[in-house]
Amino acid sequence: MFRLSCLLLTAIFVSAGIADGEEAKLSALIVDGHSNHHWKETTPLLKRALEASRRFTVEVETAPKKHSELAQFKPKFSAHPVVIHNYNSDGSVTRTPDADWSKATQKALVDYVSQGGGLVIVHAANNSFPHWKAYNEMIGLGGWGHRNEKWGPYVYYKKDKLIRDNSAGKGGWHGPEHEFQIVVRDHEHPITRGMPRAWMHTKDELYSHLRGPAKNMTVLATAFSPRSKAGRDVHEPLIMTIAYGKGRVFHLAIGHEEASRCAGFVAFLQRGTEWAATGKVTIPIPRDFPAADKARESSIFANDAKEK
Repeated sequence: MFRLSCLLLTAIFVSAGIADGEEAKLSALIVDGHSNHHWKETTPLLKRALEASRRFTVEVETAPKKHSELAQFKPKFSAHPVVIHNYNSDGSVTRTPDADWSKATQKALVDYVSQGGGLVIVHAANNSFPHWKAYNEMIGLGGWGHRNEKWGPYVYYKKDKLIRDNSAGKGGWHGPEHEFQIVVRDHEHPITRGMPRAWMHTKDELYSHLRGPAKNMTVLATAFSPRSKAGRDVHEPLIMTIAYGKGRVFHLAIGHEEASRCAGFVAFLQRGTEWAATGKVTIPIPRDFPAADKARESSIFANDAKEK
């Protein structure tokens, strides 16, 4: 009986350990397909970065190339606590971009987020679906796709003051790719807690002139966009969170292709995705996090250069 009891206890502890291990892994879904960016290269980088945290298992749903087949594109959002959006409509602004997804799929995403699902917007995903009202509300700010003052104000920091600018003008712009310093604005948020005030980001597109509803939005970090780089001499919001119903949205406007290898980008992606999924952050800030004056590629991708 004693031996049997020991075996039963061992089985219980082993089962508990497996259960704990399963709970520790969060299922993340990356949605990609159409884009004017090289999503075939960036999706694998996003997947590797998330899996390297040992916090996620990652699946990918790719939209079909043919617009006529998009009616059958029905990702199972509800099967995952968080969805990463690496999708930019079909890269076209010549027709109504919100026709890309069926009304049923649009409703499924809105229901998913509003009922508590997590959504992560990566870089050009904020260009998507300009005429889809709920999508604009979920992402807070967007660019291109004929967005203008009807979509909402420009939002930026000037002299450390958050400005909501209702002046007329197109939404979305960037100058030449370059390295730039990112400044953390909210140090109390779980995503940024413990991070240095400023860090240097690798060569990237610095989005400016973003505009949108900006409802229930918290700006976590900004970057100065100088006129010498086709900016407007203000700090542009590049990392944000948005509350949408019961759901959490993490908006990461940086990450143009190779820039997604940056150690700072990786840290924000990992921590922001965990927050979107759970409301908490347990993933530590990596040792290779960039300095204020020096950009760094994440050590996750260190072997890539050797293999080349």
